[in-house]
Amino acid sequence: MNNGGLQDAAAPEGALEPLEWKFSQVFGERAAGEEVQEVDIISAIEFDRTGDHLATGDRGGRVVLFERTDTRNHAGHRRDLERMDYSITRHPEFRYKTEFQSHEPEFDYLKSLEIEEKINKIRWCQSANGALFLLSTNDKTIKFWKVQEKKVKKVSEINVDPSKSMENGPDVGSSASSSSTSSKPYISNGAYPINDFSCSTGGSASLHLPVVVTSHETSLVARCRRIYAHAHDYHINSISNNSDGETFISADDLRINLWNLEISNQSFNIVDVKPANMEDLTEVITSAEFHPIHCNMLAYSSSKGSIRLVDLRQSALCDSHSKLFEEQEAPGSRSFFTEIIASISDIKFAKNGRHILSRDYMTLKLWDINMESRPVATFQVHEHLRPKLCDLYENDSIFDKFECCLSGDGLRVATGSYSNLFRIFGCSECSTEATTLEASKNPLRRQVQTPSRPSRSLGSLSGVVRRVKGADNSGVDANGNTFDFTTKLLHLAWHPTENSLACAASNSLYMYYAEGWSKIDH
Repeated sequence: MNNGGLQDAAAPEGALEPLEWKFSQVFGERAAGEEVQEVDIISAIEFDRTGDHLATGDRGGRVVLFERTDTRNHAGHRRDLERMDYSITRHPEFRYKTEFQSHEPEFDYLKSLEIEEKINKIRWCQSANGALFLLSTNDKTIKFWKVQEKKVKKVSEINVDPSKSMENGPDVGSSASSSSTSSKPYISNGAYPINDFSCSTGGSASLHLPVVVTSHETSLVARCRRIYAHAHDYHINSISNNSDGETFISADDLRINLWNLEISNQSFNIVDVKPANMEDLTEVITSAEFHPIHCNMLAYSSSKGSIRLVDLRQSALCDSHSKLFEEQEAPGSRSFFTEIIASISDIKFAKNGRHILSRDYMTLKLWDINMESRPVATFQVHEHLRPKLCDLYENDSIFDKFECCLSGDGLRVATGSYSNLFRIFGCSECSTEATTLEASKNPLRRQVQTPSRPSRSLGSLSGVVRRVKGADNSGVDANGNTFDFTTKLLHLAWHPTENSLACAASNSLYMYYAEGWSKIDH
């Protein structure tokens, strides 16, 4: 095992030099002393397939779109990846594009349940005719959005010459029309003016029609095309598009449903882990994702720390998995917290579909889909917090759900941590890359090489947890710096074709790029 936290050699071959990461942009950074509103906190982040567009969702139910601006001959639509030329710029640059209200707060009167507007996940769909399509979901309802540029139409003129129309009365909008006295006849029962259709010599009709023309200006319009609702009894934690471009899945604690994008009133339940007696419940579904290449395969993780790979060709109801990825618990390592920290908060397929990256509370693990017994690599993220698990349990931080991501070439992985830190690890053979960065535009932000400690096997998660408020929210990180559990970087995304990252810290979106970055080869 090397000091970069690599347990075994991962699939990508050849060790690479650690990347030098630099700050690029920030959107929505608060001023000193400014209080952040709860509704402005970012809760989801996602690049589209090309990396030209980035979407974020927040707790207020809004979706904000950003677009790439530093490419040559930039257009407001997706372009062919092979024709992109990034060599003319210093670093990737994005700009605010538009935003729209995706979800509103609701109340289920039958169940006396308040449904938050918070956006849990965003997923981009295939674009068409210059329009952008994406899925967004809160706890209960998934929506399919189309964002498209529309040419602005406006009234340019009235079809009458003001100099000739005065014989038949004042023009609409003229100063005479505002006069309190008028010679126009009125309808006796409603006091509304009527138009006189008579024409005088050299004059024009008094029926004034506006002329509507299309200007050269454009505006972005977001329209909800479909709403997929009433299919989940529990909170939706995942949505994932299929590679066939026609279907997607949605997952809650106990079920996974398969949808067709064109059909909003019907879905098929393909995974159901709900026991006949809820007292027998031992685990729940925490994340689910389609295979990026094979449309018949998907994976889902559980609160027991396991990942199941299922094949839709085997049966209509995929309760029986085709592969189970689970690391055995080391003898004598079990404790009260072992079951809690084993829960997987996020999984991601590598772009080639060969590997699955999973994040539990303490570690990142990289799995080869051809080897179920143990991960090919384990990266320690929070090992230095192990002595403080009791405090983390008391202040609920132990239940934080951190996301993870992989680079497009599969050579690096990243995840977030506390104090708005995020960590990047190299997963090629013999790599020692382990970089920690602070999400901040401050040029003196922390960037250190932090070797990972040896991994420990973790066990399964039980269903009942006691949660108590009011404990200490600070600690000390691996470098001896103060560690703040109230500031956490939960959401981040890796650009699909470049070594650049977008990460969300509270209400701010930070963009980073690696020095010497270039387009990742396909």
